[in-house]
Amino acid sequence: MVVGIVLGLLLFLAIVLKSAGKNRSLRFLGWFLFVQTIVAIDVFLCYSGLMKYTLHFNDSTEPLVLMIAPLIYLFVYELLFRNPLPLRKYWIHFLPGIVYATTQLGYYLHPLSVKMNAYVDAYFPNLPMIAVPEGTKYPYQFIKDEFRWLILGSFVLYIILSLRAFIKYRHSRKQLSASKGINKYFFSKNTIITMILIFLVVLIIFLNYEDDGGDHIIAIMQSLIVLFTTFLFFLESRFFENSWIADKYETLRVREGVIPLGEVENYVISENYFLENTASLKGLASVLNVNPNYLSKTINSNTGMNFNDFINRYRIEEAKKRLVSGKYSHLTVAAIGATVGFTSKSAFYTAFRKHAQESPTDYIKRHQGS
Repeated sequence: MVVGIVLGLLLFLAIVLKSAGKNRSLRFLGWFLFVQTIVAIDVFLCYSGLMKYTLHFNDSTEPLVLMIAPLIYLFVYELLFRNPLPLRKYWIHFLPGIVYATTQLGYYLHPLSVKMNAYVDAYFPNLPMIAVPEGTKYPYQFIKDEFRWLILGSFVLYIILSLRAFIKYRHSRKQLSASKGINKYFFSKNTIITMILIFLVVLIIFLNYEDDGGDHIIAIMQSLIVLFTTFLFFLESRFFENSWIADKYETLRVREGVIPLGEVENYVISENYFLENTASLKGLASVLNVNPNYLSKTINSNTGMNFNDFINRYRIEEAKKRLVSGKYSHLTVAAIGATVGFTSKSAFYTAFRKHAQESPTDYIKRHQGS
C-alpha cells in the first residue's frame, strides 16, 4: 500500500508540474491518481491501526471514490477527442460525489466517539463499542449502507460511456497509426480494460466481504495500477531519447532516408496531431523516429509546402467544419481557431486566408447564404 501511495503522489506531482497548460487529458489522469491515492491512504490508516490517531478523517474519502470512474472516463474522452469544452461542462460528472458528501454531513459533524465506533465495527467487530452522547441519531446511515452499490453503478455507467467514446473514435479512423510507441489508441484501450478489471475486483470483494473487509485488496490493486502507469511513463521518458543523452552526431542514427509521405499523413490525421498547438517539425520527427531534415525534405518535395503550411492545411480544413457546425456555435471565430491548434487570432486569420482564399467570417456568410 505504501509503495502505491508514494508513487501515486509522485506521479500526480510530475503530471501537474510538467503537463502542458492545455493538456487537460493529462490533468484528468493526474487527478485520478491523486484521488485514488488519497483513498488508499484512508485504507492504509484503517488496516495499520493508525486511524485511531486520525479519527476525524475516518470514512471521509467515500465521496472521492465516486469520482474515480468519472475521472477515468474524462481522461479517456479528452485523450481521444481533445474537445476544448470548458470545465463547467463537466460538473455533472462529479455531482454524485458532491451529493453523497452532503448526505454524510451529519456523520462528519458527529463526535469522535461515533467515528470510533464506525471504525471498530468495520475492522474490529469483536471489540466493544464505546459510549456516545445520548440522543445521537444516524439519519445518514441508510444511504451509507448502499454506498458499495453506488460505486458499482458508477463504474457500470462510465464503462459504458468510455466504450462508446472509444468505439466512436475507432470508427472515425479508417486506419490507425502504425507508428511505434504508446499512442492514445493503446493508452485509452488499456485504460478502459483497467476500469473493467477494477469493477470486477470490486464486485467480487463486495460479494464476499462484509463492510470494509476487502479494502486491502482494492488498495493493493491501486498500487499495481500506479506501478504499471509509472512503467508506461518510463517507456515514454525523454531520458531514453537519443537527442537527450547522445553525443551530437549520434542523433543521426535514427532512421535515415526519406520517410514516405503516406506514413507522415497517416500519423498526423489518425492521431489528430495537427490539432496540438505545440506541433513542431522536431516533435513530429521524434515521434516518427526520423531525422527532422529528412522529414522536412519529404514534406517539401511531395507537397511543395513547408512544415507549418502542411500542418495548417489540416487545421484549416477542420476549422471549416467547426465554423459551420452547431456543436461549436457557442464559440467565437477566434476560439474555434484555438481549438484547431492556432495560438493566436492573427495566425488563424492569416492561415485561413492563405489556404481558403477568404476570411473565416466570409466563409461563414457564404456557407449560410448557400
